[in-house]
Amino acid sequence: MYAADWLSKRAELTPNQLAVIEELGDRRLTYLDLQQRAETLASILYHELGVREGDRLVIMAGNRLEHLDLLFAAQKLNAIFVPLNVRLSVPEIQSILTDCQPKLLVYEDELVETLVRVRNQADLQFVRLAEKTGKLGIGTGTRIGTGTGTADEHSWLGKWDFEQILGYACQEFPRPKRSMESVWLILYTGGTTGIPKGAILSQGMITWNAINTAVSWQLNATDIAPVFTPFFHTGGLNVLTTPLLYLGGTLILTGPFQPKRALESIRRERATLVFMVPTMFQMMSQETDFLTADFSSVRFCISGGAPCPSSIYEAYWSKGLIFKQGYGLTEAGPNCFSLHSDDVQRKMGSIGKPVFHSEVKLIDTEGGEVPANKVGELLIQGNHLASGYWQNEEATAATFRKGWLHTGDLACRDEEGYYTIVGRKKELIISGGENIYPAEIEAVLNSHPGVTEAAVIGVAHDKWGEVPKAFLVLRSENSLTKEEVIRYCRTHLARYKVPKEVEFRSILPRSVAGKLLKRELS
Repeated sequence: MYAADWLSKRAELTPNQLAVIEELGDRRLTYLDLQQRAETLASILYHELGVREGDRLVIMAGNRLEHLDLLFAAQKLNAIFVPLNVRLSVPEIQSILTDCQPKLLVYEDELVETLVRVRNQADLQFVRLAEKTGKLGIGTGTRIGTGTGTADEHSWLGKWDFEQILGYACQEFPRPKRSMESVWLILYTGGTTGIPKGAILSQGMITWNAINTAVSWQLNATDIAPVFTPFFHTGGLNVLTTPLLYLGGTLILTGPFQPKRALESIRRERATLVFMVPTMFQMMSQETDFLTADFSSVRFCISGGAPCPSSIYEAYWSKGLIFKQGYGLTEAGPNCFSLHSDDVQRKMGSIGKPVFHSEVKLIDTEGGEVPANKVGELLIQGNHLASGYWQNEEATAATFRKGWLHTGDLACRDEEGYYTIVGRKKELIISGGENIYPAEIEAVLNSHPGVTEAAVIGVAHDKWGEVPKAFLVLRSENSLTKEEVIRYCRTHLARYKVPKEVEFRSILPRSVAGKLLKRELS
């Protein structure tokens, strides 16, 4: 199948169609505008920064237009785009940079203090993003190579300025031959071992996810969707962003999520599709303006990233909205199921049926398929799967077996063929749409000299859905306080991964075989 340069094709077909509304930058860009930006960026990346086919290009920033610039410049050069979670701790960032060995790191000024604590790699080049408070100037007159602002204190961080780059003349550059197997993105996910894994997303995977989404969710070029979830997650990048850009639809970049501003964005820009995690939907429904908010343009709302409480469904149904639950994961698109709008209330909580070009099955612990109304592990097959994990053959072999993705999630299928997620085989905690792996937190806790044993589970939370709770056995009774444990975790983990509760135990429950029994912890 032909591997297209998406923006070149889209700019050729619908050059004047509105592609992106950037609210904080007060810009409205057509597909031709996006194409010109990506072409210029690709030219500078090739001629001035030495980016070549297969090089990894990292960005650390909140949602902004430059993510899309870099995404499509990478496609043109057959380089690999790597959006990195800005909430990670320094050790986590260092681990990922060591793993993917990027050629380039694009960053926001507020991350300078974080980056100076990360070991500098001699061949890693840095590009600074201007503060996003209004229209961004192009070609400010500062000579490339001098750097500006905070980065001046660290010359190795101030070499290039993104908006200056886009002000330079575009030169022709080699166009590497792409295939559907060409790696386009690496998205890092947590791992049960506590080590981040880089899911390899090919051009074919992203293309088939776009096709599946468009066909199964009935998207079209007139659709307009705000992007509330971060681009460093598959939810921000691949639920609606890449499918709509493939189709020629319109994205709204709203900046950091604020529920009141979200309501206003939906109304002002006449959004037709709204995707969020349950916590965001809940926060928006609690705004005083929610009851009178104008959702008349919205065709449907879809929640993902975590189980959605019935109270959230009811809040949006009460406004006459179509509100439903989605399901997916970084390694599979992520749009794996579709629930028809006619069924959302009759099948509340269901994720629907598999998307058009996809196959799923449920298996028991022996690998046999389970019948209707029986719980089994969900397996997925299709061209919308990741190619594996970056430089991690062991994890790839464990997750991708004989063409099937073993999700680790437990589900059941009713007599009508509708699927419902009922639990997780893996001990994953989902807090406000963020994936948290207990093993990662346990590794940090066990590294403390005062801790003998640690176990972490997810406990229910009104706002975030789930939060981590730690159970500790200390080497010496009363040698640590809960506050000291939390402070220690904050120096090693992203803030959202830090346990919200700590409980000390004399022993942790174990089976006769010595296996930790987390089900007995609460």
